[in-house]
Amino acid sequence: MLKRQVIGYDEVISEIEQDLLLLNIARSARGEPVHFTATSSIAATFDWTTTLDATGRLEDSSGTDFFNLNLGASASENPTFSLRPITGQDFTKRILVPFTDTAFHVLAYQAGAIDRVMRLMGFGFEFQNPDGSFVRLIENDPARPAEYEEFRRLAVHLRWLLDTRGLFVRSLVFEELMVHEFDAVPRSQDITAGFDKGLKWRQNPDGSYELRRFQSGRIVMTNYDPAALTDQERFELNEKIKRNPSGYVYVHLKPDGPGGEWPVQGAIWLRSMLQMLNFVAAGIGVAPEFDVAPDPRTGGRVAANPSATLKINVTDDAPAGNVAFARAGDRFYSVDDTPWNRAAFATLGDLFQSAVGEVEDVGIPITIAK
Repeated sequence: MLKRQVIGYDEVISEIEQDLLLLNIARSARGEPVHFTATSSIAATFDWTTTLDATGRLEDSSGTDFFNLNLGASASENPTFSLRPITGQDFTKRILVPFTDTAFHVLAYQAGAIDRVMRLMGFGFEFQNPDGSFVRLIENDPARPAEYEEFRRLAVHLRWLLDTRGLFVRSLVFEELMVHEFDAVPRSQDITAGFDKGLKWRQNPDGSYELRRFQSGRIVMTNYDPAALTDQERFELNEKIKRNPSGYVYVHLKPDGPGGEWPVQGAIWLRSMLQMLNFVAAGIGVAPEFDVAPDPRTGGRVAANPSATLKINVTDDAPAGNVAFARAGDRFYSVDDTPWNRAAFATLGDLFQSAVGEVEDVGIPITIAK
């Protein structure tokens, strides 16, 4: 019984999160403000009781024994749900602030299609000069057709490079110099304590010591292996990227590398949770997406490239089959039943989990007890 109930609660929470996503997409499409409520805790008390009674009576006259046997079992559960509306500063941090390049890095591999993640998370692409200065911006917005088409072609180009093992997506790792000349000999306990923190002492030719620390820096997408750069080059590249906000994903395609027929240098601007919901909602009617052919400079066969990043169907009746849907007003909003759209909705759900999955002190919770 316990196994069945725990799985049942998990399914309920999963359905609630899917409904919240679709409901807020519907709200955005209808011009209504979004609202999020997180299930911060679930507590359930299970009571399982069994009884067994056996009584006997011996009848001498008939030589027959009579026995009475009573079996009984009872079970009860008392679940308590704590709900917390996402408001105030927590709403700003979780819903309005763009995602970081780290979130993009994780999903680029787990979601299995970097173009799908880029189309969902990317607000636009900023082309930059070699020194990191601004050149121009293209938005991932069908309301700006020319810019939208270029963004889509770039997303497909990067997907093709990744599929053909020509794209590296990783964080920059380098040694950072913390102390250049230290005259005294480091103590053994300092050396030992530094191991766990990535610190490393090294003796210079003049007998002094320097202290270095391994650092994991910003995320890059390149058509060359960042590990092939010198440590100083990786450090300088990271310093240049650090001038951009954490919601930028740096992209550099050199002319002499794979896919270099289309040299690119710049950064993907990442969206916030609210911007992603608004983008999907706009695709329902205000600014629908459309087909975009791959760029001629993208060689070889490309993967699936549907017109919509995440297609939401709006119907008068509940959809048939096992698809996620929510009711808003008198209409039903459901995920289009294709592998691409199911995967895109799952990616949106992963981002929703990372944004509102852990809720701490954000006001007084609403507690529901059964």
